[in-house]
Amino acid sequence: MRDLAATLVIGATGTTGRRVAAGLVAEGHRVKAAARNATPVAGAQAVRFDWNEPATWGEALDGVDRVYLVPPIGSSDPAAVMLPFLRQARAAGVHRAVLLSSSAIPAGGPAVGQVHQAVPGLFEQWAVLRPSWFMQNFAGVAPHARSIREDGAILTATGEGRVGFVDAEDIAAVAVRALTDEQAPNTDLILTGPQTLSYDDVAAVIAEVTGRPVVHRHLTFEQLRDRWAAEIPLEFATMLAGMDRDIADGAEDRTSDTVERLTGRRPGTLRAFVEREVR
Repeated sequence: MRDLAATLVIGATGTTGRRVAAGLVAEGHRVKAAARNATPVAGAQAVRFDWNEPATWGEALDGVDRVYLVPPIGSSDPAAVMLPFLRQARAAGVHRAVLLSSSAIPAGGPAVGQVHQAVPGLFEQWAVLRPSWFMQNFAGVAPHARSIREDGAILTATGEGRVGFVDAEDIAAVAVRALTDEQAPNTDLILTGPQTLSYDDVAAVIAEVTGRPVVHRHLTFEQLRDRWAAEIPLEFATMLAGMDRDIADGAEDRTSDTVERLTGRRPGTLRAFVEREVR
C-alpha cells in the first residue's frame, strides 16, 4: 500500500464511486468504501455511512486524509447535511476533498452548487468535478434505460439541444487523479465526452448498435416536470425538467479536454459505451 492514511470514497457502490474505489485500489492506495449497508468492495475496507445519520460519520473519517464526495441522491438541499460533515472531516484531518457536482450547476448555484462554493474555504487541496450528462443514464435501471427497454423511446424536453455525454469510467479516472496526484487541481473541472450529441443522435446510435427500434420523444417542460413529479418531489422534478430546458437552450453544447489532460487518454465515445453496457 502506498498510503498510511486512507481515502474515503462515499457512495462506493454507486455509478462513479465503485469505479473510483476500484481505480484507487488498483494503484495501491488504501480505501475506505462508504455505503449505507457497508457493502463489501474488493480491496477496500467497507464502512457504514449515511448522510442523514451523523453517528456514522466518525468511524468513516477515522484514519482518512482525503475524501471523494457524492451528494445524497435526490436531495434538493444537500448542503444541509454535507456542510456539517465537511467541517467534521476537516477537523478530523482530511486535507483533500473531491466533490462530484454537475456541469449544469455552477458554484453558488442550487443544490450541490452551495457545497461547491464552500469547498475551497474548507480544504487546502480540492477539486469539483462537473461532468456533463452520464452515458450510464442509458443503461441498467436508469429511467432512460427503462423507457428504452419498455417503450423503445427516450423522453426529454431537450428539443434539438446537444450534450457532451461522458462515460462514468472517465469521470472516475479523473477523480482518481484529482485525489492522488501530488498537486490537487484546486479548481472545478468540466468533464465531457469527445463530441456533443442530441437525444435524436443518441437514439439513433442505440438503435444501430442494439438492432432495436429506439426514438426520441420530444416533451414540453411541463410534460416532463409532471412525469418526474409522479416519482419524486415536485421541487426536484421542476429542477430536473429545467435542466432539460437549459439543454434545449444550448447550455450543454460544449466539449472539454479535461479527461485527456488529466488522465492521458481520450474520453470514450457513446458508441463504445453502448457496445459495452447497453443490453
